[in-house]
Amino acid sequence: MIKHLDSTTSAKIAGALIDIRKEAGAATTGAVLTLVIETDERHHYYALRAAREASRAHPSRILVVIPHPEQPFSGLDAEVRVGDEMGPGEAVVMRLNGELADHADAVVLPLLLPDTPVVTWWPAESPVDPASAPLGKLAMRRITDASGTHQPSSLTERLRGYSPGDTDLAWTRCTPWRSMLAAALDQLPTTVKGVTVTAEVDNPSSTLLAVWLGWRLGVPVTLSTDKGPGITGVHLATDAGEISLTRPDGMLAVLSMPEQPDRHVALKRRELADLLTEELRRLDVDETYEEVLRHITDHDVAAIDEVAPTPARPTTITVTAQPKDGPLGDQPARHQAQSAGEPEAAAKAGPAKAKAGAAKPAAEPEQGGDKRGDAP
Repeated sequence: MIKHLDSTTSAKIAGALIDIRKEAGAATTGAVLTLVIETDERHHYYALRAAREASRAHPSRILVVIPHPEQPFSGLDAEVRVGDEMGPGEAVVMRLNGELADHADAVVLPLLLPDTPVVTWWPAESPVDPASAPLGKLAMRRITDASGTHQPSSLTERLRGYSPGDTDLAWTRCTPWRSMLAAALDQLPTTVKGVTVTAEVDNPSSTLLAVWLGWRLGVPVTLSTDKGPGITGVHLATDAGEISLTRPDGMLAVLSMPEQPDRHVALKRRELADLLTEELRRLDVDETYEEVLRHITDHDVAAIDEVAPTPARPTTITVTAQPKDGPLGDQPARHQAQSAGEPEAAAKAGPAKAKAGAAKPAAEPEQGGDKRGDAP
């Protein structure tokens, strides 16, 4: 059921949600969290569709905020959706016109579900410091997407704007790669001497993956650009030979290991809804993501920022062993790494033991619009 409200207020929107639920015979929402989405007209359709898909696994009240500060008159127009394709959740699309666009937090606050977590997501342009943004202050988790930004800020600005609870879908896209690489190193006890990551130009996921590998393996990582799509390969030089995971077509990957036949593995570029569902699965601080940011040095930032969208060229990232030298400064680590028995341990812990002398190693861009779920 869809109900349109023009020149309305937050109180009237809340009342409309209650009335629609009563008409449908539902006494409660059944939602377990509030998902606030701040976006623009161009991206809101894809963001709402992804949020609806994610709400099937995590029933949510979805609040889409579309600011229109250029409008001459202040006002609030809303579209309330309950039931049908929404499943157990509900959604409100709000257009904030004029001066009201600067007070989105005041509009959203009365619509937050009581006693449930709040997550704010910027599917396109995002603030440099999400935790200090008006809608970011309402949330315990803040999700950005570096791949969805048309005019990306420098990597240094993004690093300095990090606060516990922040995450980026560029990091989420690395999960399958990290899992497979960790599993491959678990099968072959050897010493890793160097790493090369290849990906298309301006792919933030490849940067994070390269830094993670350099940090966990303690070796220099060379980041090379090619035509893509997304991340196309990771090559590990070891004492036993080369381990490679390549995916030239964005669908099927080939895992090559010394003295073993090549294996085809599914490594499809995931949809935006799948990425969002994964991020909503846990609402605590992502300690591994924080540590990756802490291990990026100023030298790495300069090298990464120099990669230009011209012919393929390599950039070497040498991760420091002293996180205090990185852009996050000497802030103490806020969280301990997860134990090996916790969910996603293989992906989170990674190949931490594959250092020299170790006995055993541990382990969408726009297409027909702005559907960026499968960016790497």
